[in-house]
Amino acid sequence: MSTFVDICALEDLDPERGTGALLGDTQVAVFRLADGTVRAVQQRDPYSGANVMSRGLVGTHRVTGDDGAERDVNTVTTPMLKQVWDADTGEVLDAGGKDRRPLAVFAAQVRDGRVLVAGTPTERAPAP
Repeated sequence: MSTFVDICALEDLDPERGTGALLGDTQVAVFRLADGTVRAVQQRDPYSGANVMSRGLVGTHRVTGDDGAERDVNTVTTPMLKQVWDADTGEVLDAGGKDRRPLAVFAAQVRDGRVLVAGTPTERAPAP
């Protein structure tokens, strides 16, 4: 289980905007969504190699699951080459014609008005 790191006050983050933060030597991008929840992903863009994900766009994307049901997922889009990821899982939703490179996701929460981010990324389930 990862230790959570206190990043900042929720009120320090603008809705629908990102900011960079350090977790030890690891750079992360932290986003406050319109509903007041927060998401954190790796700061390094897997395609360009630049540490720019906090300057990316957050939004939603409609996806169809294996069961055929449609749902909206929170997304982050790189400002460089416009690839899109699921902000909760790191899964590539639009690779822009390139190979699929997942994004590391860090558990994030708001507790007593403070933004806390896990010190290590969330582990992904192995591919089937």
